[in-house]
Amino acid sequence: MNILFRADSSSTIGTGHIMRDLVLAQRYAAKGHSIIFAIQDLQGNINHKIIEAGYELNILKSNDIEELNELIKKQKIDMIVIDHYEIDYKFEKMIKIKNLTLKILSFDDTYEKHYCDILLNHNISADKKRYKNLVPKGCKLKCGAKYTLLRDEFIKEKKKLKKKKSSKKLKIFIAMGGADTANLNIKILHVLKKYKNIKVYLVTTLANQNLKELEKYCKDKKWIMLHINSDKIAKLMAKSDFAIISPSVTANEAFFMELPFIAIKTANNQNDMYKYLKQKKHLTMKRWNKNKFTKYIEKLLS
Repeated sequence: MNILFRADSSSTIGTGHIMRDLVLAQRYAAKGHSIIFAIQDLQGNINHKIIEAGYELNILKSNDIEELNELIKKQKIDMIVIDHYEIDYKFEKMIKIKNLTLKILSFDDTYEKHYCDILLNHNISADKKRYKNLVPKGCKLKCGAKYTLLRDEFIKEKKKLKKKKSSKKLKIFIAMGGADTANLNIKILHVLKKYKNIKVYLVTTLANQNLKELEKYCKDKKWIMLHINSDKIAKLMAKSDFAIISPSVTANEAFFMELPFIAIKTANNQNDMYKYLKQKKHLTMKRWNKNKFTKYIEKLLS
């Protein structure tokens, strides 16, 4: 089966879509399916990750339906995986009309209407019942922790996970998204700098538009370990005592690794996960608030 993944990454979109698509692509590839990606060449993208994984990469000039349809026919695609907020129900339906035998798998984490054969919401917060009347009859719903897309590194590190030895330094993992669109990393570090005996593992990517400013801030600060485009996220989580993250895909990973965390909402598409985590009594913030964040840090440090 030829499977086409349609997603994008950039300094504004972030990197999460591509990262989770690569996990799903690996699972399909392991079953012998052919994997192809259709991506726009946007500023701050991580398209190199697709090439590094060994998949065919097709650059689209736009998000135009005709351009995508032409690629579907040219590559004789059997199934398309759509992971894109700008591709909606109408777009999906038009693709289906033009390719009646084509299967459509749609990612969703904001409970939107979709015209698909399979709907995947892999967040731990996903509620299957909320998709009633949002998808066609016969659509297969894959929702919740059972379908969470975790990279192999997390599975391996979880198996090796042992009770942490007591240490003089408290280790803090920070991941505010590959692009950190809300530019919270430095604000968080400004609060943490007054505490002694801490070590920070801060992860970000080249998609971060504020990377130069962040690198300058971290320079000469031995308590901060800045990791750019790291492939050791699970290992860093395993070494940490708690995390500061956004209520996104990273929350699924922290939850899996049984790592306590503070989740700060930075985008509207994180609403569902934010509400779920708050309901489950995790430390959450609807938006950045220095005073509230400081109280949470004091609580975790104690």
